[in-house]
Amino acid sequence: QVQLVESGGGLVQPGGSLRLSCAASGSIGSIYAMAWYRQAAGNQRELVASITSGSRTNYADSVKGRFTISSDNAKNTVYLQMNSLKPEDTAVYYCKLTGAILSYWGQGTQVTVSS
Repeated sequence: QVQLVESGGGLVQPGGSLRLSCAASGSIGSIYAMAWYRQAAGNQRELVASITSGSRTNYADSVKGRFTISSDNAKNTVYLQMNSLKPEDTAVYYCKLTGAILSYWGQGTQVTVSS
């Protein structure tokens, strides 16, 4: 059983910053990649950023230059530093872990960007 616990979401004004964390625990095994997705109301879930076990990163065009994904392999934790937040970044943010056989999702954390 693998558990992913996200934290760090909340309400922030436009232009502000937040840092999301996702800690993985349980019978994790090999981790190929970890990623952050988001789903705004009425929209499909979309990839925000990902990082492989070799630290290769990938970002959605909409967040390039504003968001930074990083990981602490010793702690099985992935982070998402979000700067210059915009109202359109409002969504539930989900953490995903891709292992050797299975993928796992966290329960999500709400990020609301509003004045």
